[in-house]
Amino acid sequence: MDFLQQVNGNICVPSESWARNGSHSDQARSFFRAMLTSDVAINALIAVFLVSYCVTLLINGSVLITLQKSEELSWQPRFILVKNLLICDLLLISIIAPSSLYALMKRQTVQFGIGCLVQYTFGTICIACMFYTLTLMALERYMYICHAIQYFNILTSKRIKLIISTIWLVSSALCMVHVILLISSPIPEEKITTGLLCDPDTLEQYLGYPPVAAIFRKSWGLLSLVTCLLTYAVCYCSMYKEARNVVEPFNHTNERARNTLIFYGAMVILQLTPYLLQALIDFFVKMSSNTLQNQNTGNRLHLTLLLLILLPPCVNPVIYGFRNKEVRNAIPMMPHGSVSVLD
Repeated sequence: MDFLQQVNGNICVPSESWARNGSHSDQARSFFRAMLTSDVAINALIAVFLVSYCVTLLINGSVLITLQKSEELSWQPRFILVKNLLICDLLLISIIAPSSLYALMKRQTVQFGIGCLVQYTFGTICIACMFYTLTLMALERYMYICHAIQYFNILTSKRIKLIISTIWLVSSALCMVHVILLISSPIPEEKITTGLLCDPDTLEQYLGYPPVAAIFRKSWGLLSLVTCLLTYAVCYCSMYKEARNVVEPFNHTNERARNTLIFYGAMVILQLTPYLLQALIDFFVKMSSNTLQNQNTGNRLHLTLLLLILLPPCVNPVIYGFRNKEVRNAIPMMPHGSVSVLD
């Protein structure tokens, strides 16, 4: 009898496992179809992710290799920071694109597990490093324009590399604290989430919005966002005043400085758009009720966020790489025409 019970138990276990797996797959497909009902839209998203991934790898990789091989540029503080920004972009797109493509091709949402947490951890670290690197790049330009005499004494290559290492360590430590707070909350038995990517809102929704983790993440994100915006505003306004003072004795207006200020202001807003949208999603989640309309709005916001996250890795090498005359001159096949007024 014991033998028969053991055999029956061994036979039933895989059947139950298959049933659970089938149920999980059906649930994941159900969540997916609630978000994307059209096969045309799904195929279009797959094409967008593939093109963005390939383009980002190509242009980021080419600029990064050019800067690394150039003896004239590789030691300069400005381009050390640009290289770090491009590395963040490459890692971020390599984390986000394959995971989202897999979910789109399988027609199902992501499952919570080790892979989901790893993807979220490294993606968040890259985003945090991008914030802090952009902030440092504004400070570096301010030092170069407004304190040119002390520039190379203060911003040595060794100090810049030490600061970059500190950025990665701080970002990793803060992210690990948030992950620990997330997994400290009760984890549901069902492993299916409602998103195509393990982003903060998807994980917090799956875990029942743990208050401590949510408050920590929102406080950290808001502080980083505000710090980056304020640093850009103060530094570039100071640089504009410095450039304007140069031409005022000659009764001229510095159009180049004004155009540069407007351009970089617009570009930093463009780069931070995904994270401003994340703040909107946080507000939406807090204020909304569980109605079908709100769920559909949340799904659209989630898809919009996915697409916008692809934007900074695509535009950063153009803004900070190909626009720069020194970088263009260092690329063998790049035309070395006249300098743009925004260089």
